[in-house]
Amino acid sequence: MNSKLKFIVSSSVTEACNNSVLLLGPRGCGKTAVMELVLKDVLVEFPDMISVIRLNGMLHADDNCAIKEIARQLCLEHQLSFSKMVSFDDNSQFMIAMLRECGLAHKTIIFVLDEFDLFSQGKQRLLYSLLDAMQSVSSQAVVIGVSCRLDADQLLEKRVRSRFSHRKLLFLPPSKEESERLFKHIISLPTTSDLPDRYATEFNAKLHDILMSKRFKEIFEALTISDSTVSHLLKFLFCVVTQMDMKTGLLSIENFETARSIIQRQPKMEALQDCSILELYILVCMRRLEAKEESSYNFNSIMKEYKTIHDSFQTSDYYSRSVCLRAFEHLLQRQLVCFSDNRGNSQSVEFRPVKLLVSFHELHLGLKAYRSCPAILQKLMSA
Repeated sequence: MNSKLKFIVSSSVTEACNNSVLLLGPRGCGKTAVMELVLKDVLVEFPDMISVIRLNGMLHADDNCAIKEIARQLCLEHQLSFSKMVSFDDNSQFMIAMLRECGLAHKTIIFVLDEFDLFSQGKQRLLYSLLDAMQSVSSQAVVIGVSCRLDADQLLEKRVRSRFSHRKLLFLPPSKEESERLFKHIISLPTTSDLPDRYATEFNAKLHDILMSKRFKEIFEALTISDSTVSHLLKFLFCVVTQMDMKTGLLSIENFETARSIIQRQPKMEALQDCSILELYILVCMRRLEAKEESSYNFNSIMKEYKTIHDSFQTSDYYSRSVCLRAFEHLLQRQLVCFSDNRGNSQSVEFRPVKLLVSFHELHLGLKAYRSCPAILQKLMSA
């Protein structure tokens, strides 16, 4: 990805052409890191031929705000005076003029649009103005969009999409094997360091035994199933090292378990431990409805599933409808369940469509950790 992006940017500079590209992939998979490395290399290679303008959709999604920020950065870059009172159209004309002037001076302007999908909301005047200005042979610019939405280009209006080059670089999160290799590489001690060779050897041998143990593999799987990004692994490793026994200077499996409990906040898991048995039944019923790919369901649908379970297994945990409704309302208050519409109080609670806010993994672990959880619920979750 590094070489592909660098080729696109470098060729735009050397061949005096315009380009646009999207970097797409889930958060934490290295999109921004790769982009920053490429920009650093290109700025070193062409120090006087590049100007970088940075925008973020979280801050500049409004068209007026975005075009004003572009004008501000262009003025700062070229030591011009900037006025906050200038209109959108005037700032657009200024941007077009600067693109033309930079093109004549063989200087490329690189526009970095982080959270690119947020710029596609509304009328998309900024994107249209920017990409339309790049159609001129006298302009020289590159637009790099960064987004965690893989369909970011499909959010563009037809007039904007027609001016976009449709280049996309897809980033994938590291695989489990790659994460394990990186994890071992970071935490192992180098034998060429200033540390005593005997200590480094003993530390790495102890670490190897830990990494090969079944307990560690369970910890690592639970850690990466929720977040497999490098930044998350680094935070986890920092917690592990802070738990190390300073007398021996060696790690233990308990250090990893403690670090996992520190770094993995599990508010939903904690909320499940305070639920009643009936509330657990309701959550499991909702999970079963979702597993059946029910597109929309409400409290009445949940009660039908609850009765089906009771009739099939003749459970002793069977309550009246009014009691179940109170338990359901309690789940709404605890934010384990929420309504999937925006009708407010115009419709009865029993008829409004709802959705589960607890993942299968969280619910499964919550039931396992629940002291008096009925065995039937565990069976229903695995069915």
